Amino acid sequence: MSILKRPIITEKSSGFLEAGQPRYGFEVDIKATKADIKAEVERVYEVAVKDVNTMIVRGKTKARYTKRGVVRGKASNYKKAIVTLKEGHEIDFYKHI
Repeated sequence: MSILKRPIITEKSSGFLEAGQPRYGFEVDIKATKADIKAEVERVYEVAVKDVNTMIVRGKTKARYTKRGVVRGKASNYKKAIVTLKEGHEIDFYKHI
């Protein structure tokens, strides 16, 4: 099983790239450490990683109103990693499309 689940491409992450900061977001395995994430990104994308910041994003609670009343649920928690690359390195997520 891979540590990296999927890249997170948002307006904020695109803004970092436009400002010249090589920072990328990934959804990662909840048990992954910063060292594991760094090694996996370097292996998969063949870049040099400068720094890794992680956070656990809590799932949102959701409610839906139906004939039988209110149905409540919760989205899953996940871990997000913000990876900063060294100067001169970049990741192109769209090269395999």
